Amino acid sequence: MHELPVTEHILNIVLKHAERNRVQRVVSITLTIGDLSELENEWIQHYFDYLSKDTIAAGAKLHIERMPIVIRCNACGQTESIRKDQLGQITCSKCGKSDDFSLVSGREYYIKEMEAQ
Repeated sequence: MHELPVTEHILNIVLKHAERNRVQRVVSITLTIGDLSELENEWIQHYFDYLSKDTIAAGAKLHIERMPIVIRCNACGQTESIRKDQLGQITCSKCGKSDDFSLVSGREYYIKEMEAQ
């Protein structure tokens, strides 16, 4: 259910930019969403369709690009992409450390682009 407030926030940003640029209709929106965000594509589109009804974004198609989880070893600076199921069992491929990592990407979500008329 956390998709609803996120989707509402995305729609508000889209509508604000559309108004500033005198857009008549929003055709599509490309979103980048990190794999750790736990946001589900189909629910985002579902809520977007519901919330955007009766706006210039009604009927807009969401294109969702997933951003991989990337961590950085704090000991040597090596960065690596990992899968969600690897969290908690990571070993740096460069220096062998397994207990000191920082998250570089994977939790973010943002609007990458918007197609409008």
